[in-house]
Amino acid sequence: MFDLASIRTSLAAPVIVAPMFLVSCPALALAACREGLIGSLPAHSARTRDQLRASLVGMPERLTEVRSSTAPHGGAAYAVNLVVHPTNERAAGDLELLIEHRVPIVITSKGAPGDVVRRIHDYGGLVLSDIANQRHAQKAADAGVDGLIAVCAGAGGHTGTLNPFAFMNEIREVFDGPVILAGGITTGRDVAAAELMGASFAYLGTRFIPTTESLAEEGHKRMIIASHGSDIFFTAAVDGAPANFLAASLVSAGMSLEALAVTPPGKIVSVKDHKRWKDIWSAGHGVGSIHAIQPAAEVCREIIAQYEKYRIVR
Repeated sequence: MFDLASIRTSLAAPVIVAPMFLVSCPALALAACREGLIGSLPAHSARTRDQLRASLVGMPERLTEVRSSTAPHGGAAYAVNLVVHPTNERAAGDLELLIEHRVPIVITSKGAPGDVVRRIHDYGGLVLSDIANQRHAQKAADAGVDGLIAVCAGAGGHTGTLNPFAFMNEIREVFDGPVILAGGITTGRDVAAAELMGASFAYLGTRFIPTTESLAEEGHKRMIIASHGSDIFFTAAVDGAPANFLAASLVSAGMSLEALAVTPPGKIVSVKDHKRWKDIWSAGHGVGSIHAIQPAAEVCREIIAQYEKYRIVR
């Protein structure tokens, strides 16, 4: 049986490297685990169920190797993101694979976790649920999740819109369990600040896009390095859900930022000769603090060193 508090004490810093569509992969997840953070994978990045199975096969053994070769941290756990929205036709089958491979932490997104919690709890796994407002928090809490991922304004990709201070206060009115704070977090100093706000973990995605292990296009990585927070554009017109994108990638795809800004809710703007997410690239507000393409291990070590410097020992 897995326990979030025990996992936390075994980490070098309270960080979950977020599962990013078409970016995260086993190599990136394991690199994070090796350095004492929690790595993750998105189930929906695997184009078929067989590809997802191949990603999961051997993960327990690889984590065991990490634990035996890394001291005092490393290999505590990894996570897999499962999209539970009804439009995900693979959700049921992917869930069976996660159960078969006893994934330690399952992250549900784009919907209420529903029966997923019971199924994962049956083998002792943990369920974290993405939330963007207090109503989501209450539903997830009622479902019995082990932790909430508070997706605040500034998160890359699909995002929330609430200020993290305000959102944390609203969450604490309905949930007293672990909260994982997401949105614009890129440094160990940010992680320490999230912890001071009452978060149990910080959720970092954009910081790991320009890593050598990342599956992101080289252009995506370079654009992040060249960007600042003001270069991030918020719109729901790309795929129907509110998300943050690199403005330059929207323009490169032939989209007008002025037109996107006035596109009514619920309308999706067509994109000719470009694929959403593959050619139109997401990132969070924290891009301005990212300056190089690095191995994931280096990024992890920088975050851990900063966290050690700024964290408050209680």
